[in-house]
Amino acid sequence: MGTPTLERRVISVRGIVQGVGFRPFVYALARRHGIAGLVRNDADGVRIEAEGHSEGLELFTRAIEKDPPPLAVVESVSWSPLPLVGEDGFRIEESREATSRSALVSPDVATCGDCLAELFDPSDRRHRYPFINCTSCGPRFTITRQVPYDRATTTMSSFGMCPDCDREYHDPADRRFHAQPNACPTCGPRVRLLDRFGHELAAGDPIASAARMLRGRAILAVKGLGGYHLACDPFDDRAVRTLRGRKARRDKPFALMARDIDQARLLCHIGPDEETLLTSPTRPIVLLERRSDVGISERVAPRQKTLGVMLAYTPLHHLLLDGSGIPLVMTSGNNSDEPIAYRDDEALGQLGDIADFYLVHDRPVHVRCDDSVVRVLGGRPYPLRRSRGYAPAPLRLTEPFGRQVLAVGGELKNTFALARGNHAFPSHHVGDLENYETLRSFREGIEHYCGLFDVRPDLVAHDLHPEYLSTKYARELEEAGMPAVGVQHHHAHVASCLADNDRPSGEYVIGVALDGTGYGPDGAVWGGEFFGGSVEEGFTRLAHLQYAPLPGGAAAIRQPWRVALAHLLALYGEEDTLKLPLKTVRRAGETNVRLISRLIERQLNTPPTSSAGRLFDAVAALVGVPGSTRATYEGRAAVELELAAEGPTTEAYPFWLRPEDPCSVVETNGIIAGAVEDLKAGRKAAEISAKFHRTMAEVVAACCETIRESTGVGIVALSGGTFQNALLTGQTMKLLKEGGFAIHTHRRVPTNDGGLALGQAILADRAFANKLKADS
Repeated sequence: MGTPTLERRVISVRGIVQGVGFRPFVYALARRHGIAGLVRNDADGVRIEAEGHSEGLELFTRAIEKDPPPLAVVESVSWSPLPLVGEDGFRIEESREATSRSALVSPDVATCGDCLAELFDPSDRRHRYPFINCTSCGPRFTITRQVPYDRATTTMSSFGMCPDCDREYHDPADRRFHAQPNACPTCGPRVRLLDRFGHELAAGDPIASAARMLRGRAILAVKGLGGYHLACDPFDDRAVRTLRGRKARRDKPFALMARDIDQARLLCHIGPDEETLLTSPTRPIVLLERRSDVGISERVAPRQKTLGVMLAYTPLHHLLLDGSGIPLVMTSGNNSDEPIAYRDDEALGQLGDIADFYLVHDRPVHVRCDDSVVRVLGGRPYPLRRSRGYAPAPLRLTEPFGRQVLAVGGELKNTFALARGNHAFPSHHVGDLENYETLRSFREGIEHYCGLFDVRPDLVAHDLHPEYLSTKYARELEEAGMPAVGVQHHHAHVASCLADNDRPSGEYVIGVALDGTGYGPDGAVWGGEFFGGSVEEGFTRLAHLQYAPLPGGAAAIRQPWRVALAHLLALYGEEDTLKLPLKTVRRAGETNVRLISRLIERQLNTPPTSSAGRLFDAVAALVGVPGSTRATYEGRAAVELELAAEGPTTEAYPFWLRPEDPCSVVETNGIIAGAVEDLKAGRKAAEISAKFHRTMAEVVAACCETIRESTGVGIVALSGGTFQNALLTGQTMKLLKEGGFAIHTHRRVPTNDGGLALGQAILADRAFANKLKADS
């Protein structure tokens, strides 16, 4: 046998490999395999110089790729030879700056089991310390100012480690070896309890005092990972009512936080898929079927069949929930329509009229980041809001972008996205871009992401709607010299769904986009659309829901009865509509019926719409569900209509697919007329709602079948905010599967406008490339 060959390699590891214990993992692995050298973070990921016998190096390199730490995402491992140095031992070096940066930043990670055990161990030096963390858990994204991810580049830089923490940090055998937020009661951040004026209250244990206040009907502002929450006792109806009144949030559900899975089970029915989500390191809010008679105030989630529940994900939360002994309302710390507060001075001003007390700490939050929201659909996660715990993890796509792209998203549920190489970086949840504060958060977020991931966009993608603040921002960049590409709203939805499922850009599909509002190239408000095409070649509108007038424009979205009257007037005329024995007509009154009729007749502020969301609103108003007179939050009437339904049915209303040029039209008059006849016959809202949901599922299936007959395509992508409706989506998928279609739904980004930016980025990149090709 020959002498084993000595060699030295430089190994580059790319992916989410900073802030996840990767360097300590490499150190231990090198010691195990007898490898000398070094490891350090760099601007692209992790760089390793490894020297040893070739067989050991092979095992070492293979283990890095195949068996990384639990929180790491290794995308690539590459190596090249280096000259031998002849050194002994292996070391971790400090990170080095570079002119370009492409390292991926880890999302924030929920407290791990080991840290939780120490938190409640009276003999541990970190007993009840609310900032306990290690390489497997704790803050990441929300404290990171720039990469490489080291303590000096986080908001922990001002906290010098005490000798005990410093020893842990430099001990390869310790699980806090190079844990960047490492701290303890001696040297780390501390918690304070303040009154509503910002004065510190004397409290031996601020968290225990805060927990007692919550049991005493107080509203508490709690500083968490990505900003502030507002907390109260969910069993105390008066406390919940007070929070709703002060926050000006009349009906939209509040989220709950439970101490652990056992406490969550007391509130809701939890299946294995839901449990996996709840207990995962991401700790999202999960929509769960609520149990009856558990004592939760009805005002927590008025009339809802589900509760949004998350488990405690920081040590501070664990201590607060342990002290209170009950689950807590834990809703975003903001005024309605404003972004979550995350700076302490900002929180005192913004939440001063809401919170009675503040539980604060002195570790700065660098990036505000709201909680994520997920439900389980078809046995897999179905995201409704992708934010804390997921952002800023990128989506790795099978086909690379041709340039660096910024996509600015839409107006509601805004997220933006950056794209570079094979990565798309969807942002955390920004919110509805309808005021200055949210716009400021949007701009700050883009600036931070561009710096963090070293993206210098040379193309900006935006929605076609000229009045969206995101569109106006893109126009500013265009005026400054950056090429801009407008992307049709529903095309972006379909492209987002396809990218979410790693589909090739040349694959021809049937795209179904159902939502509330999207700017159509013909000047109409689109929202019930059926397309054929591919990302590569673009999408062609093949069918849509029948246009109906939207009397009052945006006012009709806030007042769904207007949409119902528009449909009734189209069917029956003005005089016969007034004679209909319907509550909707009586409540509107003769004056409003005639006013709506004049608006439509004279085409005054009554844009035509094919919106599925508005059709849901019309039926909701006809049957009189809560919120159909005035919607207190976006999409409320449709949500209430789904809640009213008594399970699936095989009954459906009539509709027709009328061939037209350039595309077919789904005639919906029969749906409205059928609902009216059912109301006149005394049928209940529950029956009509169930029948309507079945009808809409049949509409989708019928349109897809017609398109398949003419194109031969049997692949369907479902996207748009209407598909947040679990009853509709479940029935639609069932009918499509029975029809032999292959179905794509969202799985990594939301089906609503929170996933829009991903589709914008992809389509804008393709369109710009095609334009350059045509121009050349």
